[in-house]
Amino acid sequence: MAYYHGIKTRQVESSIATPTTAASGVTFVVGTAPVQMIGGVNTAESGNPVYKYQNIDEPIMGMNEAEAVAALGYSDDWKKYSLCEVMYTHYRLYATAPVFFVNVLDPARHNLSMAAADYPLVDGRAKLSIDAIAESVIITGYTKGEDYDLFYDGENLIIEALPGGNIDTAETPLTELEIAFDKVDPTQVTKADIIGGFNITTKKTTGFELIEAVFPKYGIVPDILICPGWSSDAEVAAIMSAKATSINGVFEAKALIDVDTSVVRHYADVIAWKNEQNINAKTQALCFPMCKLGDKMFHLSAQMAGLMATVDDKNGGCPAQSPSNNLMQINGAVLKDGTEVLLDLQQANYLNSNGVVTVLNFIGGFVLWGNETACYPANTDVKDYFISNSRMFGWVGNSLTLTYWSKIDGKLTRRLIDSVIDSVNIWLNGLVSEEKILGGRVEFLASENPVIALMSGKAVFHIFLTPTSPMKEVEFILEYDPSYVAAALTM
Repeated sequence: MAYYHGIKTRQVESSIATPTTAASGVTFVVGTAPVQMIGGVNTAESGNPVYKYQNIDEPIMGMNEAEAVAALGYSDDWKKYSLCEVMYTHYRLYATAPVFFVNVLDPARHNLSMAAADYPLVDGRAKLSIDAIAESVIITGYTKGEDYDLFYDGENLIIEALPGGNIDTAETPLTELEIAFDKVDPTQVTKADIIGGFNITTKKTTGFELIEAVFPKYGIVPDILICPGWSSDAEVAAIMSAKATSINGVFEAKALIDVDTSVVRHYADVIAWKNEQNINAKTQALCFPMCKLGDKMFHLSAQMAGLMATVDDKNGGCPAQSPSNNLMQINGAVLKDGTEVLLDLQQANYLNSNGVVTVLNFIGGFVLWGNETACYPANTDVKDYFISNSRMFGWVGNSLTLTYWSKIDGKLTRRLIDSVIDSVNIWLNGLVSEEKILGGRVEFLASENPVIALMSGKAVFHIFLTPTSPMKEVEFILEYDPSYVAAALTM
């Protein structure tokens, strides 16, 4: 030992780990966005330009509307551009973030060529629809940058005559321009694009497979999966459920699925459709019908995701409370064609009793109505069929994974085991005191940790957990008590 004279200190690792709680109410959505508004990059070294567009099949994190619009563009035409519905819902109506977007619409692939035609020129400007791809515009007899420029504004691509250019200085004022262009065609997007996969040729992951890239890239675990306009497809719903079951092999989420209201027009037909589509997993919440606010129509899954995030935030970023019976940002329930849907309490409860979430305008305005996941009534395990309970189990599991991942490959000692037990119990006790759970504890049971397993490096910690179930039924018993007559009226 080296000679030392004086005082010195050293630090040891704390025996109690500070918990890393998983994010809650974080939405991951796959769909289409008007990325032609962002512009393409010419990738051709010579000859005719070949444009590549940004943010195609890439997980994009939007912490606010400005970030999302800057990366993906925005349009009020949600039938064509489904990601914009989620931007509007989450940022404007529910003020919640972050949201992870995957756009599968590629202007370089999903497009149509429009033959040259005459378009009106008014006050030095001609207008094309927002679908027009700026890089493809050709105006007969004129040159971009010299005679005109282009920019997107609202729902249009604007062609503006430049001062001093040939359009601006024409001897006879021009009233129209002959324009040819390509436009994006979202109808060419298929469910194969939405589902995605791994392309062996390009070595690129696409569609819903990109949920696996969110945590490695951003360090955040999405726990709500939606796909407005596509989730009513049985195959897409199945893929969403599978992904929600195991993200990165360790995390859990919930997939919010929409009933196809172009096919199912009456609440009584929802259950048969649910069974035909095989939507019956604890990782799924089935939504019927659509809803509206003013003249805007929303998929219920998008509204439900925003509401869940808001309720979670009110509970300290924890999914302990059911989103049911919380006010939504809507003023009506509708079918896909806009037909109004009026559900009374009995009809809404019928849907709930079959594992379907709906909306109800009964007392105090429109609320989300329903506590059950799609596995109900086939599965009556309370930890699976209550949305809040099921999400709590997933959230606790996700949080434990984040907290103790750093312990993997550490020395399996009694000190390490006791450290995990103590720190988990402290965390669970904190959740009890915050009324997020009724009770919880962790035990290291000998029956689950045989010597041979410990020798091979496997340790099993048994978590006992009781979330707070939603009080979905209240009964007041009214009884006439004649004793009050005597007390009030006799001397």
